Amino acid sequence: MPDARPSPELLLSTRTGLHAVAEGVLAGPQHRASGTIRLSVVPGAIETVAEPRLRLSPGSVSGPGGEASLLGATSQLAIGAAVGVQPGRPEGVYDDTSGVDIDDPLSMDADTAVALLDWFAVGAAGLLTFAPDERAVLWPEHFDLAISVDEVNYGVSPGDGFSPVPYAYVGPFATVDDPFFDAPFGAVRTWDQVTDAAGIAAFFVEGRDRVRSAGS
Repeated sequence: MPDARPSPELLLSTRTGLHAVAEGVLAGPQHRASGTIRLSVVPGAIETVAEPRLRLSPGSVSGPGGEASLLGATSQLAIGAAVGVQPGRPEGVYDDTSGVDIDDPLSMDADTAVALLDWFAVGAAGLLTFAPDERAVLWPEHFDLAISVDEVNYGVSPGDGFSPVPYAYVGPFATVDDPFFDAPFGAVRTWDQVTDAAGIAAFFVEGRDRVRSAGS
C-alpha cells in the first residue's frame, strides 16, 4: 500500500467511478450475455468471470472491442463504446446500486485507483489465506470482495456510506454479543489497522473464533 493515503475527496470520487464502471461496464454486459453478476479480483485489476471478457485496471478498461482510458472526462457510455459493449447495470437483480447513470461524468485519480485496486488484491490474498477452498466474489451492487462461511460474511470494502476509508469486515448473519463486533453489521478494521494479507487473515480468524465461542 502507498505511504501517503489519498484524501477523502479523492477516495470518494475514485471509488464511485470504479464502482460505476465495475457495475455498468463489466457486470451489466456480463449478466446480459452470461447470466451472472459475479466479478473477480486479480492483482491490480477487476475482471469478469464469463463473456464478455472485460478487465478494469487503474487507468483503463479493456474488452472485446479495444481499450478505453479511465482518466480525464469520461462516462460508462464512452467507455462501453470504446471496449465494444453496451453499458448499463444488471436489470432486475438488486436495488442497491452505485447511483451513477451511464452518461454521468466520472472523475478518477490514477494514484487513488491504484491504491483501491491494490487494497482489493491484498484483501483477496487475505481471504485466500483464511479460506483457501472458497472463491471470493467482487459483488457489483455493494462493490466489495467477500466470501460466506458458516453463516458469516468475510470481506473487504474500498469504503462506502458506513466508512469513508477502505476496511475489512466480519459480518455474522446473527447478532453476536461480543465487543469485538463494534459495527452495525459486525466487526471492522480499516486499511490503517490491517495493512497486509496476513493482518486481514488474522482478523478473519479472530472473528470466526469469537463467533464460534459465542455460539458454544
